Amino acid sequence: MTAGRPQRGGLSIGAVLSQLRPEFPEVTISKIRFLEAEGLVRPARTASGYRQFSVADVERLRFVLSAQRDRYLPLKVIREQLDAATDFAVSTGVSRIDLLSQTGISAEQLSQLERDGLLRPGPGGRFTTDDIATLRTIRTMTGLGVEREHLRAVRAAADHEVVLLKSFSDPETVRELTDLFTSLHTLLVRAGLRQSS
Repeated sequence: MTAGRPQRGGLSIGAVLSQLRPEFPEVTISKIRFLEAEGLVRPARTASGYRQFSVADVERLRFVLSAQRDRYLPLKVIREQLDAATDFAVSTGVSRIDLLSQTGISAEQLSQLERDGLLRPGPGGRFTTDDIATLRTIRTMTGLGVEREHLRAVRAAADHEVVLLKSFSDPETVRELTDLFTSLHTLLVRAGLRQSS
């Protein structure tokens, strides 16, 4: 896997490094990977496992690096601040217009995705930061040739996982299993591709 491989619809880790280096000369690819491992940034991944950083991901990294350099904050405190900001965005939500401007999706595409069950606005028609990430991921996937019926199949598979996860009552277990499901899915897809090649 090459660190700087370009990605359509997102930034490679090398491109992110290039954006951050002028302001943070000491930052390295290893540092970005470490911050990802610590859960401070969560870039999307392509089917082949390449990272795809969004503009929001780069801004999170810039916030983390600034907090470390300028305020000497430990990662735990930085994570708490980021989580608080995310919780605020989730609780207040973003409007439909903001969602369209932040994702580059057209109003017609958004309506179609809602009809397909791939996006479900919350109370008052507001959207969350997860919805923004979902739309950016879908935009990247469709740019790579994924069709509507394929996206609906992904939605159906996710719904099956939700039913299973709801059978567990402990929130921490559910969070851990959610990550494990994602990892297992990726591993099974890779194994299937290896076997079919």
